[in-house]
Amino acid sequence: MQEVPNLIACEGCDALYERPQLRTRELARCPRCDTVLDRGWGRAHERMLPLTLACLILFAIANLFPIVEIELQGLRSETTLAGAVLRLTRGGMPEVAVLVLATTILFPLSQLCILLYLLLPITLRGQRPAGFDILVRAMQVLRPWGMIEVFLLGVLVAIVKLAGMARVLPDAALWAFMGLTVLLTAVLSFEPKAFWHIAFPREEGLRQ
Repeated sequence: MQEVPNLIACEGCDALYERPQLRTRELARCPRCDTVLDRGWGRAHERMLPLTLACLILFAIANLFPIVEIELQGLRSETTLAGAVLRLTRGGMPEVAVLVLATTILFPLSQLCILLYLLLPITLRGQRPAGFDILVRAMQVLRPWGMIEVFLLGVLVAIVKLAGMARVLPDAALWAFMGLTVLLTAVLSFEPKAFWHIAFPREEGLRQ
């Protein structure tokens, strides 16, 4: 049996290095281009699970309770962010409505649901769920659209476009959005590639 070194390739310059053994929160950088090669994830997934659940709860509150009051033709009505998207569509701004819908509802919700689906069986039973590899890659694709600044952009665009006929309500939905913004910062900092480290614990070397 010949021992094969456990190698890692630098994403910046493609140099190959033997994978280092890292403690939690330690970083390994490429000496050639200073790109982060690897990081010590430790038990990060156990912290991510309650944060993801909290995000989903706040997400539900933020989208089920009214966040703006709209006045139209002398009539006032309170609506949720999804309702605001419909108003934007009916107001002749379908492109803006699609942007707001995608950045504030579809992309964040998709990423949170995938995270929960992956984290539950791995954290509670130490097992990989069905479709593991496909969903981790899907998270990597969604990652640029799930960033917190994109989420805030969608909310701000909706508020600005409705500014002439809407007033933001300082109620449950607004506070939920504020809490969600803080939690998403932590949750979305969890890199999808960490799942490979968690699901396939690294060893000192691979044998063939």
